[in-house]
Amino acid sequence: MANKDLSDKLKEKYDALDQDLETHLEGLLHSRPINYWDYIQTDTLLSLQKPRTDFPDEMVFIMYHQISELLFKMVLSEISQVAEVETLTAELFTDKIMRVSRYFDVLTSSFSIMKDGMDLEQYNAFRTTLTPASGFQSAQYRKIEFASTELINLIDKRFRDTIDRNTSYEHAFEHLYWQAAGKDFVTGKKSYTLTIFEQKYKSEFINFTRFYKNNNLWSKFKQLPKAAQENKALVKAMRHYDYTVNIKWVMAHYNTANHYLNIGGKTAEATGGSEWVKYMHPKYQKRIFFPELWTKTEKEAWGTNIK
Repeated sequence: MANKDLSDKLKEKYDALDQDLETHLEGLLHSRPINYWDYIQTDTLLSLQKPRTDFPDEMVFIMYHQISELLFKMVLSEISQVAEVETLTAELFTDKIMRVSRYFDVLTSSFSIMKDGMDLEQYNAFRTTLTPASGFQSAQYRKIEFASTELINLIDKRFRDTIDRNTSYEHAFEHLYWQAAGKDFVTGKKSYTLTIFEQKYKSEFINFTRFYKNNNLWSKFKQLPKAAQENKALVKAMRHYDYTVNIKWVMAHYNTANHYLNIGGKTAEATGGSEWVKYMHPKYQKRIFFPELWTKTEKEAWGTNIK
């Protein structure tokens, strides 16, 4: 780009912001050039690991979960672009869904870091110091679920027939599938782990779901013209995402937990005290983000005949 063209474009940019171009150019004389470690915030990032024990494999556990949370943030960024775009096309939708799927492909394959990369004795020693924290307390993952599908598809399977789309957020929230990780549905008593999780995030979740009620991925798909809904690439991408998140990723997580918590043929309790087997295994809850994209037979077999 010629110097004059560049100068004109810069002036146009700062005029639109009601800013003086020359002031900003003068500021460049005094600013330091960017470098990798400042841009990535490397020193800050590497200071965020705070183990509670001296077992070296606890660092693996911490950093693995921090990496997962960063990937969750990437997922939410892609979904928000679908939710907020003014004109959504099948091509844009497909591109974003495949990006999200690739992030979950990484998350799924990365469980080998946890399953095969930690010493069993070390894990079962330091895990007691994590009580009552639990992986189901990942607020970003809950938001991914809220942003992916209609709330009815996240209701505990036992109560799905008694709740419809006109049910209040408050009532629906009390019957979300992951409540089973810390709630006795007979007495209504909640575990400490679930109680403090709700104290921190419940209001935020309810506000989040209000926006995504009509802007989640499934709703946005159904708002597309019929031709776009029949786009083979988009349908394939959505089925891939649905299966990757609700079968492959969940089972990778389940198998990793089983590796460490199934001791001598007896299943140990999770750090948060949850019934993690029934909470995690997809055959119990049959979580499906995009139910109409699957056949009746596929839905009935959801979560079965897998390892």
